[in-house]
Amino acid sequence: MPKQYTPEVKGRAVTYVLDRLDRYKSVYGACQDLAPKLNIGAETLRRWVVQAQIDAGDRTGPTSEELAEIKALKAKVKDLEETNEILRQSAIFFARELDPRRPLHPHETFQTLHGICPDPIDR
Repeated sequence: MPKQYTPEVKGRAVTYVLDRLDRYKSVYGACQDLAPKLNIGAETLRRWVVQAQIDAGDRTGPTSEELAEIKALKAKVKDLEETNEILRQSAIFFARELDPRRPLHPHETFQTLHGICPDPIDR
């Protein structure tokens, strides 16, 4: 299970890397060097730094707010699709039950269904 870092730890780690970024050729290199000192995975730290740069407008890409909105919209779409599928299946079920052409069960006849004569099983 992935580790959960507090926002304070993330913020301090990103600030630490961004303050020292000019000493390295790339964000990747900085994170590879500084991550063990911070006891954080290098790729985790790199993703935090890149996202911080996007949020600050230094890089292109979806901001944290946009990513949260996309995630919420995807969850809503999934929920609506599940609801639509349930409604579609319900409509099919009830349409089949009301269809006058549907086959009768083995012990049913037209008369027993409409109360004209007693059920043949009761005899």
